Amino acid sequence: MADLKYKPVAHNQKEFLAKVSTRKGFTEAYNALELEYQVANQMLKARSRAGLTQDAVAERMGTTKSAVSRLESASKHAPSLATLKRYARAVGCELQVKFVPQKAT
Repeated sequence: MADLKYKPVAHNQKEFLAKVSTRKGFTEAYNALELEYQVANQMLKARSRAGLTQDAVAERMGTTKSAVSRLESASKHAPSLATLKRYARAVGCELQVKFVPQKAT
C-alpha cells in the first residue's frame, strides 16, 4: 500500500460560525445536531491521527470513499454501531459509547 498521509483542509470553525450564525434558525438547527457534529469531529480527528485519507479508510472498511465522506459529514445519515465499529478499527481505534446522567436543572 502506498505511503498515504492525511493533509487537512484549512477550516476555521469559529470564523465560519460567526459568519453563518446570523442566519434565521441557524443556531437552533446547529444546536440540535450537536451530538452528530461531535461524532463527526471525533472521526476526523481519529483519521488525522492515523494519517489516513478517506480512500485509505474506505479500502480498510471495504467500502467507497463517498461512503466514508457521508459518515464524516454529520449529515442526515445516521450510521449504525456496526459501521462506526468498522470505521474505528480502520483508523486504529476502539469505539466506546456511554450514557451520561443528565444534570439536574
